Amino acid sequence: MAVKPDEPIPEQFQHQARMLANRVRKRFKHLHRRFKRQKIEVFRLYDWDIPEIRAVVDWYGGHLVIGEYLRRQSVPKWLPAMAREVAGVLDVPMEKVHLKVRRAGKQDGQRYERIDHTNKKIVLSERDLKFLVNPYDFVDTGLFSDHRDTRQMVREMAAGKDFLNLYCYTAAFSCYAALGGARSTVSVDRSEGAIQWARENMALNGIDPAANRLVQGHTFDYLKNARNKGMRFDLAVVDPPSYSTTKTRDLTFDVVKDHPLLLENVVSVLKAGATLFFSTNHQNFEPNLGGLKVSDAREITSRTIPEDYVHKRKTIHRCWQITV
Repeated sequence: MAVKPDEPIPEQFQHQARMLANRVRKRFKHLHRRFKRQKIEVFRLYDWDIPEIRAVVDWYGGHLVIGEYLRRQSVPKWLPAMAREVAGVLDVPMEKVHLKVRRAGKQDGQRYERIDHTNKKIVLSERDLKFLVNPYDFVDTGLFSDHRDTRQMVREMAAGKDFLNLYCYTAAFSCYAALGGARSTVSVDRSEGAIQWARENMALNGIDPAANRLVQGHTFDYLKNARNKGMRFDLAVVDPPSYSTTKTRDLTFDVVKDHPLLLENVVSVLKAGATLFFSTNHQNFEPNLGGLKVSDAREITSRTIPEDYVHKRKTIHRCWQITV
């Protein structure tokens, strides 16, 4: 969605735009200097903190990604009006402002659909790692920064381990594990584009492709093949979409209904004593972990959400640490 820099803000939106811009400016001042010292260039500035301003604002190393949580009352001019005011207070040129529309419910499974075809990626830092992000072409940019602390936990546990990353997207977790000294990593995603993106991220971080495999395929297919081959892992991350469909095979996945079967299959390829991190961003998720053959399963959400994602009214994700 293009933003015209010289278009005036409609009067009925001016108050909301000023409120949003003031909130973002204060938050940026609070976070930017400290995150800069930590070499964290992607972080959240606003997420529907004011009930009547249904927006989300993220900082991407000098770029702004600004989204609207769509509803029936949404009007086309509202989001550009918010964006112009926010860009102004942060002195960001309009060509570096990227507007998105976010939908709730089962459309979440369509998060990888393209909204443009620029194929532009920019390199941004997260601690001592670097990742390619594309704020132009997709609702999601290639890096879920709400899991940066979870990635650090994986890195600290990875030395000498065989690591499995399911629904890997662009393999940020695998990059952390590899640089944490993992003996091997396997990253699985059904999207050819995601796997290519993951390959670029690994090359960017100097990760040896020989010990860090990228697999394009369905998670359940991969787990079946791995189990049949007797493959076993010491450490795993499973972060599936809330919903997904595969039209060519008439397959659907619903994390609420299907997570017990998914986790049962994952546990079947883990060694005794292995650690599994399971996460979901489904807002109404209720875990059903009682049937798993594991020694421990505990929710660690409060440890995995960075301060810029802490929210009074909602939780960006939930996360469990499971010990086999």
